[in-house]
Amino acid sequence: MKMHPILIVDDDFELGDMLCRYLVQHGLAAATVPDSVAMDAWLFTNKAELLVLDLMLPGEDGLSIARRLAGKLPFIVLSARAEETDRIVGLELGADDYLTKPFNPRELLARIRAVLRRNARQHDQGAVTSTYTFGPFQLNPDSHMLIRDGVEVELTTAEFTLLKVLVLHPNRVLSRDMLVNLAHDLDRIPFDRSIDVRIARLRKKIEITPDNPQYIRTVWGSGYLFAPQGALT
Repeated sequence: MKMHPILIVDDDFELGDMLCRYLVQHGLAAATVPDSVAMDAWLFTNKAELLVLDLMLPGEDGLSIARRLAGKLPFIVLSARAEETDRIVGLELGADDYLTKPFNPRELLARIRAVLRRNARQHDQGAVTSTYTFGPFQLNPDSHMLIRDGVEVELTTAEFTLLKVLVLHPNRVLSRDMLVNLAHDLDRIPFDRSIDVRIARLRKKIEITPDNPQYIRTVWGSGYLFAPQGALT
């Protein structure tokens, strides 16, 4: 199967060119654009496997682009913003990973491959045909879809993987480390709150009241518990 390019969106021309050459040298197709206008024009006539997105761009910034693309195209944020709040915002907006500048191109390559593996595994799970139901939701691992009342709920690859792990281990307290280990295709991000951020995003999408969750419950000091029956007991 033909692999579509990794699209790098960064106004640093030298960095973009260097990354393109590096990725090509390691067996990936790659292209680079300097801003959202060029990105939209490129995506209009091409398909991308994944986006590497800088946050500080001329014109429309990376956060705005992330909001537009969340759930539609996997992306990794590559930014000089290294504060914890920036990382949280990036993950909340649907980023599959977050890497700060300066960085080692080898690490970026490893993270790109990790996201591509996750996507490939989600699409190649033909052996898994069951649909799991909880409340008004149906989760289908085969089609990589979460349906609520006949309407698809948009989830990022990382969100879907995490929800699938929870659904497959109902009524069981899972620590953060257990969640990472069970989601073996969810490569660990070196950021302690990454699981918490994804849990918070999932709650916003499936819970009636995210601050008082019925399905994904917090067990303080231990981790999280998925309760398919919904209503708190």
